[in-house]
Amino acid sequence: MSSVIASRPASGVPAADMLVIVATFAIGLFVDVRTDIAGQTALSAAVWLVLFYVLRRVADEERHALMICLAIATTGELILSLGWGLYTYRLGNIPLFVPPGHVLLVLLGLSLARVMAQAVAYAILGCAALYSLAAAVTGVDTLGLALFLALVVSALAMPSQRPLYASTFVLSLALELYGTWLGNWNWARHVPATELVTTNPPAVAGAFYCILDAAVASVSMLLARHWLRADRSFQRSHSV
Repeated sequence: MSSVIASRPASGVPAADMLVIVATFAIGLFVDVRTDIAGQTALSAAVWLVLFYVLRRVADEERHALMICLAIATTGELILSLGWGLYTYRLGNIPLFVPPGHVLLVLLGLSLARVMAQAVAYAILGCAALYSLAAAVTGVDTLGLALFLALVVSALAMPSQRPLYASTFVLSLALELYGTWLGNWNWARHVPATELVTTNPPAVAGAFYCILDAAVASVSMLLARHWLRADRSFQRSHSV
């Protein structure tokens, strides 16, 4: 698992499945703002089916890592939205389509990272750095600088993942712009319990997704090492 996600970009999904994921985001969010909790639940079931559909051709090691992504992303949503109040969904809940949506976005990021040149990745991260600094200096978005610094730590810790961070950054920004424009969710102008401010959405919101990528890779490596030690211990005990 760690060799697939942490040491090099994974393979992602075929182009046809990428189109399915993009259509799911575009149509799903458009429908969500026009329905109630019952309709949202039905929509969520459809998104879960899409996730199972695109996972059918994903390698087992990648699938395991993506399940870790699902767990971490769900925990993050509960903390950031319901706990911290950094952003709020339209119905005041965590829509059930959000956790699988995170996994689908990571799959898109993996697929884009596979064909992204290093120069393009560095250009994207460079633009994020310039914006974060300018937005912080002018007081437009002081949260963005903190988010970018977290992204820098992730990029330095796992340099092989920089194309993934760059691709995820761009894709998540597009999704954030679309979702906030439709009104699926809104970010708080004043970050709760801090003196920081941000925009709706933060231009560096993609850093949250990059941190998620880094967390998934880290947990994957830890679990892989644990399973490897357990496997070696099992083999030694049965070779005696």
